[in-house]
Amino acid sequence: MAFEPRLDRIQQLQQLPENAQKNLVPVYLDAVADLDTPVSVLLKLREGNTHSFLLESVSPGEKIARYSFIGSGPLKVVATGEGLDFEGDPLVNLEKEMKHFRTIELPELSVPMTGGAVGYCSFDAIRHFEPRLAPYIEKQRDVLKAPESIYMFFDTVVIFDHVFHSLKIVSHARLDTDNLEQAYEEAKQKILKVREALEKPLARSSSGAHANASTSTNKIDLEACSNVGQKGYEGFVTKLKEHIVDGDIFQAVPSQRIAVDLPSHVKALDLYRQMRAINPSPYMFYLEMGEDFQVVGASPEMLVKVDHERIVETHPIAGTRHRGKTDAEDDALAQDLLSDEKERAEHIMLVDLGRNDVGRVAKPGSVRVDALMKIEKYSHVMHIVSVVKGVLRDDKTVYDAYRAMFPAGTLSGAPKVRAMELICSLEEERRGVYSGSVGYFSFSGSLDTAIAIRTIVVKDKKVYGQAGGGIVYDSDPYAEYMETVNKLGSAIRTIEKCSTHLANVQ
Repeated sequence: MAFEPRLDRIQQLQQLPENAQKNLVPVYLDAVADLDTPVSVLLKLREGNTHSFLLESVSPGEKIARYSFIGSGPLKVVATGEGLDFEGDPLVNLEKEMKHFRTIELPELSVPMTGGAVGYCSFDAIRHFEPRLAPYIEKQRDVLKAPESIYMFFDTVVIFDHVFHSLKIVSHARLDTDNLEQAYEEAKQKILKVREALEKPLARSSSGAHANASTSTNKIDLEACSNVGQKGYEGFVTKLKEHIVDGDIFQAVPSQRIAVDLPSHVKALDLYRQMRAINPSPYMFYLEMGEDFQVVGASPEMLVKVDHERIVETHPIAGTRHRGKTDAEDDALAQDLLSDEKERAEHIMLVDLGRNDVGRVAKPGSVRVDALMKIEKYSHVMHIVSVVKGVLRDDKTVYDAYRAMFPAGTLSGAPKVRAMELICSLEEERRGVYSGSVGYFSFSGSLDTAIAIRTIVVKDKKVYGQAGGGIVYDSDPYAEYMETVNKLGSAIRTIEKCSTHLANVQ
């Protein structure tokens, strides 16, 4: 059994000048992953734990889809929001907590994350970044009653490498100790505990099948379970177009939310597994933050990423068509989307907004558009996607980069702050997780977050889904409403299929 790095190498690394301020070092063990999947690992690790996560990508392409990350039983959980220990800017609190975790980077362990803070930040947290929005958000009803942010701190994770079909179990030894050998042994013991859990057979009760389930299920009536309905959403569009005509804004992104009861035989992880099958996406995530609160998502869109080279990256997505029934129809719809003047104008507007946001924290002259207006296809819809990058300035942190990008222009509008004022005055309910972000801040200083869209929130036996669309000068209210219906399609199908399938498993 070969743990890496060895103790003598850690002692050498500790003496290097660049590691003088580091207080952690990753220790890892390689294992074969031919009989396990990320989901099976999560099922084994979460036994007896109420807080877990799974981050993965199920899209083709090595750059996006190579790794999956799994963790359970965090060191600590930090939640912010009204009535909690910390009610202010969640990033201020997160940055303060993260200063206690600074890890040495191992060249041979070239993975995006070996440990860090994993969780979500809700859309409503923008009131701390842009105080002008606070009065609007505070007037909205808080339906979910969830913390404004939750971050779970994991020093032990399992990393799947889908290219080499292997996994690494990683933990961290503390360097700020008088007994490094003991700290090293403690990290090894954490790794062995995880390996022991992985070697056990998967309990049948974890499989997602529930023998006592009802055998009946109902189709979801979107109009009946929407918080605004078709008439209300089309009213949003009409009012926002008036502001566009008046020159108040160029674009805004309203939304509608659906809420249904969670079937008694369905668990949040069942929803994730179904969503993973029918809507594979670049950002797949399952966050378990207690027995009655989970966030499940298949987001196509990055909010912001900062890698170890301090490259800031964002992927604006705007422009949508439903998928075709045949390849020919699919190609025709893609061409129609790319030639649609309204969709092109909306997308270019959001690319410019992304360039502006990246430019707020990037070195002068470093902002560039690496890909412009490419088509990406998903299970129910296709989108126009671009890639904007820049180099983070020396005086800026990953938290500054996050603030600059949050929330995404594709979920707010332009000008961003005024658009959000109008959205929050129209939408009577706080958005919560929707259109916020899900992802991680690593102990090594990197950041990778997705926009919380195509996301299901499970809270107190209720299932919530939400979707919106960009409104511009020539938007048609009915067409915009139907765009949100199409976007909600994957969430609705996930709930319906999961309920039906599990109800019939005996």
